[in-house]
Amino acid sequence: MLALASQVHRESTVQDMADDPRYRQLVAAGVRVSTLGRQIQGGPIPDESFTASDIEIAARAVRDADLILSLKEQPLGILLALRARGLMPDIPVAACLHRSDPPHSGPALGRLAEATATGLVTATISCAKTTDEAYARAGVSAARRFVIANGIDTDVYRPGTPVERHATRNRLAIPVHAPAILFAARFDAMKDPGLFLRALARHRSRQPGAHYLLCGAGMTWENEAFRALAEDSGVRPADDVHALGIRRDMPSIYQVADIIALTSAFGEASPLCLIEGAACGATPVTTDVGDAAAQVDGFGVITPADEGAIAAAWQGILERRRWHRRRTLDSRPRLGRERMLAAYTEVSHALLRREEAAA
Repeated sequence: MLALASQVHRESTVQDMADDPRYRQLVAAGVRVSTLGRQIQGGPIPDESFTASDIEIAARAVRDADLILSLKEQPLGILLALRARGLMPDIPVAACLHRSDPPHSGPALGRLAEATATGLVTATISCAKTTDEAYARAGVSAARRFVIANGIDTDVYRPGTPVERHATRNRLAIPVHAPAILFAARFDAMKDPGLFLRALARHRSRQPGAHYLLCGAGMTWENEAFRALAEDSGVRPADDVHALGIRRDMPSIYQVADIIALTSAFGEASPLCLIEGAACGATPVTTDVGDAAAQVDGFGVITPADEGAIAAAWQGILERRRWHRRRTLDSRPRLGRERMLAAYTEVSHALLRREEAAA
Protein backbone atom coordinates (compact mmCIF):
# COMPACT_ATOMS: atom_id res chain seq x y z
CA MET A 1 0.00 0.00 0.00
CA LEU A 2 1.06 3.58 -0.69
CA ALA A 3 -0.49 6.38 1.37
CA LEU A 4 0.01 9.93 0.16
CA ALA A 5 -0.40 11.40 3.64
CA SER A 6 0.62 10.32 7.09
CA GLN A 7 -1.55 12.96 8.74
CA VAL A 8 -4.81 14.65 7.73
CA HIS A 9 -6.52 17.70 9.24
CA ARG A 10 -10.31 17.38 8.91
CA GLU A 11 -13.20 19.10 10.66
CA SER A 12 -11.06 20.56 13.48
CA THR A 13 -9.50 17.13 14.03
CA VAL A 14 -5.99 15.85 13.36
CA GLN A 15 -5.98 12.22 12.17
CA ASP A 16 -2.69 10.30 12.17
CA MET A 17 -2.32 7.34 9.84
CA ALA A 18 -0.61 5.28 12.53
CA ASP A 19 -3.62 5.70 14.84
CA ASP A 20 -6.09 4.36 12.30
CA PRO A 21 -7.30 0.84 13.18
CA ARG A 22 -7.27 -0.19 9.50
CA TYR A 23 -3.62 0.79 9.22
CA ARG A 24 -2.83 -1.27 12.29
CA GLN A 25 -4.72 -4.26 10.90
CA LEU A 26 -2.81 -4.10 7.63
CA VAL A 27 0.59 -3.82 9.30
CA ALA A 28 -0.27 -6.64 11.71
CA ALA A 29 -1.21 -8.81 8.72
CA GLY A 30 2.19 -8.20 7.15
CA VAL A 31 1.12 -5.71 4.48
CA ARG A 32 3.88 -3.23 3.61
CA VAL A 33 2.59 0.34 3.91
CA SER A 34 4.64 3.16 2.38
CA THR A 35 3.80 6.85 2.69
CA LEU A 36 4.91 10.12 1.17
CA GLY A 37 4.65 11.47 4.70
CA ARG A 38 2.57 14.47 3.72
CA GLN A 39 0.33 16.45 6.04
CA ILE A 40 -2.87 17.29 4.21
CA GLN A 41 -5.35 19.98 5.15
CA GLY A 42 -8.23 19.94 2.69
CA GLY A 43 -8.02 19.05 -0.99
CA PRO A 44 -5.59 16.85 -2.91
CA ILE A 45 -1.85 17.42 -3.14
CA PRO A 46 -1.07 19.86 -6.02
CA ASP A 47 0.74 18.11 -8.87
CA GLU A 48 3.52 20.68 -8.91
CA SER A 49 4.35 20.05 -5.26
CA PHE A 50 5.57 16.45 -5.68
CA THR A 51 9.23 16.32 -4.69
CA ALA A 52 12.00 14.09 -5.98
CA SER A 53 11.64 12.07 -2.78
CA ASP A 54 7.88 11.66 -3.37
CA ILE A 55 8.53 10.41 -6.89
CA GLU A 56 11.19 7.97 -5.69
CA ILE A 57 8.93 6.52 -2.96
CA ALA A 58 5.99 6.15 -5.36
CA ALA A 59 8.11 4.64 -8.14
CA ARG A 60 9.49 2.07 -5.73
CA ALA A 61 5.95 1.20 -4.54
CA VAL A 62 4.52 0.60 -8.04
CA ARG A 63 7.60 -0.92 -9.68
CA ASP A 64 6.69 -4.57 -9.08
CA ALA A 65 2.90 -4.21 -9.12
CA ASP A 66 0.67 -6.16 -11.50
CA LEU A 67 -2.45 -4.12 -10.75
CA ILE A 68 -3.08 -0.80 -9.01
CA LEU A 69 -6.30 0.11 -7.18
CA SER A 70 -6.65 3.80 -6.36
CA LEU A 71 -8.87 4.69 -3.41
CA LYS A 72 -10.95 7.47 -5.00
CA GLU A 73 -9.46 9.81 -7.58
CA GLN A 74 -7.24 11.95 -5.33
CA PRO A 75 -4.14 9.69 -5.51
CA LEU A 76 -4.05 9.71 -9.32
CA GLY A 77 -1.90 12.85 -9.36
CA ILE A 78 1.14 10.87 -8.26
CA LEU A 79 0.54 8.23 -10.97
CA LEU A 80 0.26 10.95 -13.62
CA ALA A 81 3.50 12.43 -12.29
CA LEU A 82 5.20 9.03 -12.57
CA ARG A 83 4.00 8.62 -16.14
CA ALA A 84 5.26 12.08 -17.09
CA ARG A 85 8.72 10.99 -15.95
CA GLY A 86 8.59 7.61 -17.67
CA LEU A 87 8.38 5.76 -14.34
CA MET A 88 4.84 4.37 -14.57
CA PRO A 89 4.71 0.65 -15.46
CA ASP A 90 2.28 -0.44 -18.19
CA ILE A 91 -0.22 -2.22 -15.92
CA PRO A 92 -3.98 -1.94 -15.33
CA VAL A 93 -5.12 0.81 -12.96
CA ALA A 94 -8.62 0.85 -11.48
CA ALA A 95 -10.00 3.90 -9.69
CA CYS A 96 -12.35 2.93 -6.85
CA LEU A 97 -15.01 5.64 -6.57
CA HIS A 98 -17.11 6.28 -3.48
CA ARG A 99 -19.12 9.49 -3.97
CA SER A 100 -22.01 10.60 -6.14
CA ASP A 101 -20.99 14.27 -6.59
CA PRO A 102 -17.83 14.28 -8.77
CA PRO A 103 -17.57 18.11 -9.00
CA HIS A 104 -16.90 18.27 -5.24
CA SER A 105 -13.62 16.43 -5.90
CA GLY A 106 -12.24 19.65 -7.37
CA PRO A 107 -9.00 19.27 -9.35
CA ALA A 108 -8.97 15.52 -8.67
CA LEU A 109 -11.91 15.07 -11.07
CA GLY A 110 -9.86 16.61 -13.85
CA ARG A 111 -7.04 14.20 -13.10
CA LEU A 112 -9.41 11.24 -13.27
CA ALA A 113 -10.89 12.43 -16.57
CA GLU A 114 -7.37 12.85 -18.00
CA ALA A 115 -6.25 9.48 -16.67
CA THR A 116 -9.21 7.64 -18.20
CA ALA A 117 -9.07 9.53 -21.51
CA THR A 118 -5.37 8.74 -21.95
CA GLY A 119 -5.61 5.11 -20.82
CA LEU A 120 -3.68 5.40 -17.57
CA VAL A 121 -6.83 4.39 -15.68
CA THR A 122 -8.29 1.37 -17.45
CA ALA A 123 -11.32 0.77 -15.22
CA THR A 124 -13.51 2.32 -12.56
CA ILE A 125 -15.06 0.41 -9.67
CA SER A 126 -17.97 2.28 -8.07
CA CYS A 127 -19.59 1.33 -4.79
CA ALA A 128 -23.00 2.50 -6.01
CA LYS A 129 -24.95 2.72 -9.24
CA THR A 130 -25.48 6.44 -8.61
CA THR A 131 -21.71 6.88 -8.37
CA ASP A 132 -21.07 5.13 -11.67
CA GLU A 133 -23.72 7.20 -13.43
CA ALA A 134 -22.55 10.51 -11.91
CA TYR A 135 -18.93 10.02 -12.98
CA ALA A 136 -20.00 9.00 -16.48
CA ARG A 137 -22.00 12.24 -16.75
CA ALA A 138 -18.94 14.15 -15.52
CA GLY A 139 -16.86 12.92 -18.44
CA VAL A 140 -15.00 9.99 -16.90
CA SER A 141 -14.61 7.54 -19.78
CA ALA A 142 -12.88 4.42 -18.47
CA ALA A 143 -12.81 1.48 -20.87
CA ARG A 144 -14.41 -0.76 -18.25
CA ARG A 145 -16.89 0.19 -15.51
CA PHE A 146 -17.92 -1.99 -12.58
CA VAL A 147 -20.32 -1.48 -9.67
CA ILE A 148 -19.68 -3.36 -6.41
CA ALA A 149 -21.89 -2.41 -3.48
CA ASN A 150 -20.33 -2.07 -0.04
CA GLY A 151 -20.35 -4.93 2.43
CA ILE A 152 -19.18 -5.17 6.04
CA ASP A 153 -17.69 -7.66 8.47
CA THR A 154 -20.74 -8.98 10.29
CA ASP A 155 -18.52 -10.69 12.85
CA VAL A 156 -17.45 -7.20 13.96
CA TYR A 157 -20.76 -5.44 13.42
CA ARG A 158 -23.14 -7.65 15.39
CA PRO A 159 -26.02 -7.10 17.82
CA GLY A 160 -23.96 -7.72 20.93
CA THR A 161 -25.10 -9.47 24.07
CA PRO A 162 -27.35 -7.91 26.71
CA VAL A 163 -24.31 -7.70 29.00
CA GLU A 164 -22.28 -5.86 26.35
CA ARG A 165 -25.07 -3.41 25.58
CA HIS A 166 -25.69 -2.75 29.26
CA ALA A 167 -21.99 -2.06 29.83
CA THR A 168 -21.86 0.40 26.92
CA ARG A 169 -24.94 2.24 28.12
CA ASN A 170 -23.43 2.49 31.60
CA ARG A 171 -20.19 3.85 30.13
CA LEU A 172 -22.08 6.50 28.16
CA ALA A 173 -24.54 7.30 30.98
CA ILE A 174 -27.56 6.20 28.95
CA PRO A 175 -30.38 4.59 31.00
CA VAL A 176 -30.95 0.92 30.17
CA HIS A 177 -34.35 1.36 28.53
CA ALA A 178 -33.93 4.86 27.09
CA PRO A 179 -34.43 5.16 23.30
CA ALA A 180 -31.16 6.01 21.54
CA ILE A 181 -30.69 7.69 18.15
CA LEU A 182 -27.23 7.68 16.57
CA PHE A 183 -25.74 10.03 13.97
CA ALA A 184 -22.42 8.62 12.72
CA ALA A 185 -20.89 11.21 10.40
CA ARG A 186 -18.15 13.79 10.25
CA PHE A 187 -18.97 17.47 10.74
CA ASP A 188 -19.32 18.43 7.09
CA ALA A 189 -21.92 20.19 4.94
CA MET A 190 -22.34 17.00 2.92
CA LYS A 191 -23.72 15.25 6.02
CA ASP A 192 -26.00 18.20 6.88
CA PRO A 193 -25.52 17.97 10.65
CA GLY A 194 -27.76 21.02 11.02
CA LEU A 195 -30.71 19.02 9.70
CA PHE A 196 -30.00 16.25 12.21
CA LEU A 197 -29.75 18.76 15.05
CA ARG A 198 -33.02 20.45 14.07
CA ALA A 199 -34.71 17.04 13.92
CA LEU A 200 -33.21 16.28 17.33
CA ALA A 201 -34.68 19.46 18.78
CA ARG A 202 -38.07 18.65 17.24
CA HIS A 203 -38.06 15.04 18.45
CA ARG A 204 -36.81 15.92 21.91
CA SER A 205 -40.02 17.82 22.58
CA ARG A 206 -42.03 14.67 21.78
CA GLN A 207 -39.80 12.06 23.46
CA PRO A 208 -38.07 13.73 26.42
CA GLY A 209 -36.49 10.46 27.60
CA ALA A 210 -34.57 9.75 24.39
CA HIS A 211 -30.80 10.04 24.07
CA TYR A 212 -28.91 11.25 20.99
CA LEU A 213 -25.38 10.19 20.06
CA LEU A 214 -23.19 11.99 17.51
CA CYS A 215 -19.94 10.35 16.40
CA GLY A 216 -17.36 11.45 13.86
CA ALA A 217 -14.63 13.99 13.22
CA GLY A 218 -15.64 17.41 14.53
CA MET A 219 -18.70 16.14 16.41
CA THR A 220 -17.66 17.51 19.78
CA TRP A 221 -18.70 20.45 21.92
CA GLU A 222 -15.06 21.59 21.79
CA ASN A 223 -15.51 22.27 18.06
CA GLU A 224 -16.78 25.85 18.05
CA ALA A 225 -18.46 25.45 14.65
CA PHE A 226 -20.39 22.41 15.89
CA ARG A 227 -21.38 24.15 19.11
CA ALA A 228 -22.61 27.22 17.21
CA LEU A 229 -24.63 25.13 14.76
CA ALA A 230 -26.16 23.13 17.61
CA GLU A 231 -27.19 26.25 19.49
CA ASP A 232 -28.65 27.78 16.31
CA SER A 233 -30.65 24.56 15.91
CA GLY A 234 -32.00 24.76 19.45
CA VAL A 235 -29.66 22.16 20.95
CA ARG A 236 -27.40 22.94 23.89
CA PRO A 237 -25.03 20.67 25.85
CA ALA A 238 -27.11 18.34 28.01
CA ASP A 239 -27.02 14.86 29.52
CA ASP A 240 -29.16 13.41 26.73
CA VAL A 241 -26.96 14.71 23.86
CA HIS A 242 -23.68 12.80 23.58
CA ALA A 243 -21.23 14.50 21.20
CA LEU A 244 -18.58 11.78 21.12
CA GLY A 245 -16.28 12.74 18.25
CA ILE A 246 -14.11 10.06 16.67
CA ARG A 247 -14.59 6.65 18.29
CA ARG A 248 -12.59 3.45 18.05
CA ASP A 249 -15.47 1.38 19.43
CA MET A 250 -18.18 2.02 16.85
CA PRO A 251 -19.64 -1.52 16.92
CA SER A 252 -20.48 -1.10 20.60
CA ILE A 253 -22.01 2.33 19.92
CA TYR A 254 -24.20 0.93 17.13
CA GLN A 255 -25.29 -1.89 19.44
CA VAL A 256 -27.03 0.46 21.89
CA ALA A 257 -28.79 2.51 19.20
CA ASP A 258 -32.40 1.98 18.17
CA ILE A 259 -31.95 4.16 15.09
CA ILE A 260 -28.99 4.98 12.85
CA ALA A 261 -29.79 8.33 11.26
CA LEU A 262 -28.33 9.87 8.11
CA THR A 263 -29.35 13.35 6.94
CA SER A 264 -26.90 13.88 4.08
CA ALA A 265 -27.69 16.50 1.46
CA PHE A 266 -25.44 15.25 -1.33
CA GLY A 267 -22.38 13.19 -2.17
CA GLU A 268 -23.32 9.87 -0.59
CA ALA A 269 -22.91 6.67 -2.58
CA SER A 270 -23.33 3.50 -0.51
CA PRO A 271 -23.25 4.82 3.08
CA LEU A 272 -21.47 2.38 5.36
CA CYS A 273 -23.01 3.72 8.58
CA LEU A 274 -26.45 2.51 7.49
CA ILE A 275 -25.43 -1.11 7.04
CA GLU A 276 -23.01 -1.12 9.98
CA GLY A 277 -25.79 0.12 12.23
CA ALA A 278 -28.35 -2.27 10.76
CA ALA A 279 -26.06 -5.26 11.32
CA CYS A 280 -25.99 -4.27 14.99
CA GLY A 281 -29.77 -3.88 15.22
CA ALA A 282 -30.23 -0.12 14.64
CA THR A 283 -32.96 0.72 12.12
CA PRO A 284 -31.73 3.09 9.36
CA VAL A 285 -33.59 6.36 8.79
CA THR A 286 -32.03 8.29 5.92
CA THR A 287 -32.58 10.96 3.34
CA ASP A 288 -32.76 9.73 -0.25
CA VAL A 289 -29.09 10.08 -1.23
CA GLY A 290 -26.93 7.89 -3.44
CA ASP A 291 -27.96 4.24 -3.29
CA ALA A 292 -29.24 4.54 0.30
CA ALA A 293 -32.82 3.63 -0.61
CA ALA A 294 -31.70 0.41 -2.29
CA GLN A 295 -29.37 -0.38 0.61
CA VAL A 296 -32.08 -0.27 3.26
CA ASP A 297 -35.00 -1.51 1.17
CA GLY A 298 -37.21 -3.73 3.28
CA PHE A 299 -36.00 -2.63 6.71
CA GLY A 300 -35.11 1.08 6.69
CA VAL A 301 -37.06 4.31 6.29
CA ILE A 302 -36.47 7.01 3.66
CA THR A 303 -37.47 10.57 4.56
CA PRO A 304 -37.47 13.96 2.85
CA ALA A 305 -34.87 16.47 4.01
CA ASP A 306 -37.27 17.96 6.55
CA GLU A 307 -36.74 17.93 10.30
CA GLY A 308 -40.42 17.38 11.06
CA ALA A 309 -40.65 14.35 8.79
CA ILE A 310 -37.42 12.94 10.19
CA ALA A 311 -38.52 13.40 13.81
CA ALA A 312 -41.85 11.74 12.99
CA ALA A 313 -40.07 8.79 11.37
CA TRP A 314 -37.87 8.37 14.45
CA GLN A 315 -40.90 8.41 16.70
CA GLY A 316 -42.75 5.89 14.55
CA ILE A 317 -39.85 3.45 14.85
CA LEU A 318 -39.45 3.96 18.58
CA GLU A 319 -43.14 3.19 19.13
CA ARG A 320 -42.46 -0.29 17.67
CA ARG A 321 -38.84 -0.71 18.71
CA ARG A 322 -38.77 -4.47 19.07
CA TRP A 323 -40.56 -5.15 15.79
CA HIS A 324 -38.21 -2.85 13.85
CA ARG A 325 -35.16 -4.33 15.54
CA ARG A 326 -36.17 -7.87 14.56
CA ARG A 327 -36.84 -6.81 10.96
CA THR A 328 -33.53 -4.96 10.78
CA LEU A 329 -31.54 -7.90 12.16
CA ASP A 330 -33.19 -10.18 9.60
CA SER A 331 -31.30 -8.17 6.95
CA ARG A 332 -27.86 -9.22 8.24
CA PRO A 333 -27.23 -11.97 5.63
CA ARG A 334 -27.35 -9.45 2.76
CA LEU A 335 -25.03 -6.95 4.47
CA GLY A 336 -21.93 -9.15 4.79
CA ARG A 337 -18.68 -8.44 2.97
CA GLU A 338 -18.26 -11.90 1.40
CA ARG A 339 -20.15 -10.89 -1.76
CA MET A 340 -18.16 -7.65 -2.04
CA LEU A 341 -14.79 -9.36 -1.61
CA ALA A 342 -15.68 -12.04 -4.14
CA ALA A 343 -16.68 -9.35 -6.64
CA TYR A 344 -13.43 -7.40 -6.14
CA THR A 345 -11.47 -10.63 -6.61
CA GLU A 346 -13.36 -11.41 -9.81
CA VAL A 347 -12.85 -7.89 -11.21
CA SER A 348 -9.15 -7.89 -10.31
CA HIS A 349 -8.62 -11.22 -12.04
CA ALA A 350 -10.56 -9.99 -15.08
CA LEU A 351 -8.34 -6.92 -15.36
CA LEU A 352 -5.19 -9.03 -15.04
CA ARG A 353 -6.39 -11.55 -17.61
CA ARG A 354 -7.13 -8.77 -20.06
CA GLU A 355 -3.63 -7.38 -19.54
CA GLU A 356 -2.08 -10.81 -20.11
CA ALA A 357 -4.13 -11.30 -23.29
CA ALA A 358 -3.04 -7.88 -24.59
CA ALA A 359 0.60 -8.79 -23.93
